[in-house]
Amino acid sequence: MPDSPDQLDFARSVLRDEADALRALADSLDQRFNEAVALITRCATSGGTVLVSGLGKSGLIGAKVSATLASLGVPSHAVHPTEASHGDLGRFRKQDLVICLSKSGETDELVNLAAILRQDGLPIISITGNNESESSLQRLATVALTLGINAEAGDTPAPTSSTTATLAIGDALALAVARMLRLTDADFARRHPGGSLGGVLRPVMDVVRFRAGDNLPLIHDSLTVAEALTEAKRQSARRPGALLLIDPESGALTGIFTDGDLRRLVLNDPADLKKPIAARMTRSPRTLPEGALVRDAITLFREQRQDEIPVVDAANKPIGLLDVQDLIAQRLVRD
Repeated sequence: MPDSPDQLDFARSVLRDEADALRALADSLDQRFNEAVALITRCATSGGTVLVSGLGKSGLIGAKVSATLASLGVPSHAVHPTEASHGDLGRFRKQDLVICLSKSGETDELVNLAAILRQDGLPIISITGNNESESSLQRLATVALTLGINAEAGDTPAPTSSTTATLAIGDALALAVARMLRLTDADFARRHPGGSLGGVLRPVMDVVRFRAGDNLPLIHDSLTVAEALTEAKRQSARRPGALLLIDPESGALTGIFTDGDLRRLVLNDPADLKKPIAARMTRSPRTLPEGALVRDAITLFREQRQDEIPVVDAANKPIGLLDVQDLIAQRLVRD
C-alpha cells in the first residue's frame, strides 16, 4: 500500500488539476455565456421555470445547479431525462427553459429529451465537456456552453474536473442572473429562514433583547456614575451589560458605560462613583443602524471584540442594545 506522503502528493495533484480546469474555463468564457444569462433572465421574468436535466453524475450536479437558482429567486426544478419520457414532459411549459448537462453531449436520454423540447420551441442551454467536435446536444441547443475539459483530474475515467467545472459554471450562471435581476440580501433571506445562513440575514432587531421603551434604560449623561446606576435600576429591574448615555435634550446617543467600566472604576477608586458618568463613559461608541443585519453585528463583534453594540435610528437615538450573548444564544457566534 502506498505510504501517506504519496497519498498527500496525489491529493494535491488532483486539486491542482481541478483548479487548473476552472482557470481554463474562466479564460474561455465568451459571448455565449452572456446569451445564456439573458435566456435564463428572460425565463425568470416571464413567469417561467428553469428545468435542469442530466444523467448520472451530471444529474447530481444538475440538481445542485437547480437548487442554487431556486435559492436566488429563479424558479427551478431538476428533471431526470429518462423519467421525462415517461410522463414528466408535462413539467415543461412554453415559457420554460431547459439546461442540459452532459460531458459527451451524446447521452441518448438527454439528446432525445432535447430533440422533443426543441420541436416544442423551448430554449435549450447545453453544457458539455470539450470543444473538439460539435456534439448532438450542442446542435440542438439554443446556446451551447463548453467546459474545455479533455482530461479528468488524477488521470482517471471518473468524472472529476468535468463535474467540478460544470458545478462552477452553473454557479456562475445563477449568480449572474441574480445580478441581472438585482436580487438583494433581503430577497435571499426570505428563501433561507432556517439555519445559520438564515440567521445571519435576519434584521438585527429580531435578536435584540434590550429595547428602548421596554427594558433598556436610557440615561442622561449629566448624571454621576452612582446616579446613573440608580436611575437604570429605577427604569428596569433587569439591567443590561451596559448603560447607554444620551443627551438630555436631543435624546441622541453620546456614550456607553459597560459593566467592565464599572468594575475597573470600583477597583481603582470607589470615590469615582460620585464623578460625572460623562467623564467615565466611552464616547461615540461603534453602533449599528436600525436596518442592519445580524451579519453586520457578527462582523463588528469579530473585528472589534465589542460585546455590547447600541442600535440607533437615523437621528442617532438608541432603539436597542445587542449583547454578544444574544448572538451566542442563537448559535451564530461562539463564546
